[in-house]
Amino acid sequence: MAEEGKDNGRRTREDAARTRSPGGLWPVGVRPVLHKELGDHLTGLRFGILLLLVGVASLASVYSSGQALREVAFQAEGARNVFLALFTASGKQLPSFVSFLAFLGPLLGIALGFDSLNSERSQGTLSRLISQPIHRDAVLDGKFLAGLATIALMLIVLILLVAGLGLIMVGVPPSLEEVLRLIIFVLVTVLYVGFWLALTQLFSVIFRQSSTSALASIAVWLFFTIFAGLLVGLAADALAPLPSAPTMAESVRHEEVLTSLDRLSPVTLYSESTTALLNPNVRSLGVLLPQQVERALASPLALEQSLLLVWPQIVGLIAGVVVFFAVGYVLFMREEVRA
Repeated sequence: MAEEGKDNGRRTREDAARTRSPGGLWPVGVRPVLHKELGDHLTGLRFGILLLLVGVASLASVYSSGQALREVAFQAEGARNVFLALFTASGKQLPSFVSFLAFLGPLLGIALGFDSLNSERSQGTLSRLISQPIHRDAVLDGKFLAGLATIALMLIVLILLVAGLGLIMVGVPPSLEEVLRLIIFVLVTVLYVGFWLALTQLFSVIFRQSSTSALASIAVWLFFTIFAGLLVGLAADALAPLPSAPTMAESVRHEEVLTSLDRLSPVTLYSESTTALLNPNVRSLGVLLPQQVERALASPLALEQSLLLVWPQIVGLIAGVVVFFAVGYVLFMREEVRA
């Protein structure tokens, strides 16, 4: 019995070892799928078009806001957080850089994930792919990681270009804390676009046609970007109606319900996170009474305090990515693939 137990333990360890790629912790097949998909993304025309679209819009926004901030930087000697204001300040004709990313960022995830799996079905290559010594879940994992790596590379290049342009225009170098805030801002932006990538990949598993998954993804994007604010306002009026002469408690209750419902949108979670990260003067993201505003200190928050302020929003984005990826994973693993 002891020898049989040792044999079973040895076979279990051997089976676990075979499920990992040589010399690493990757499951079998994730690395080749990741390399192949990453090469397709970076060399494809789709990547160039997306980078050009988002890059031109972002550079134009920073240039517009930089012209206004340059005068402020010259007039206010020793002004703080001027460099970070490049990303949050709006120009005379264009919105801020963060607003552009909140609006166009989902398009990056949608464009890179809407045909990740149903294109393999339509071309008849999915059955051939999983017939190789590649685990089925490695296909889904590799495609998602390749899309996330492409998004991260695109955003890093874009942030560096924007920071370089802003440094030339404003002439105020960033401090160490501002650099750390920008790094965290990039990570949160990758997480935000990854939310849409996971959602789009889920639609790619559910729908057979690439056009259907693309339309479903765009519909969700338009809903959260345009129509969610209108519906949230109607829902808040129904759940916490305001009389003709509301009291302070009724007004606060209405605003709390409105804020809570609005935070169901990933766009709101991302906007609040980036606002607090890039603007240390933001001390609260909830409802504030006039007495609280008067008693608040005028000094900006430290990086640790800003992270504590936006931690619920970041956790919400992480939860969305995990839920959509997990649902797509379960559906794909249960799917019957035929040649």
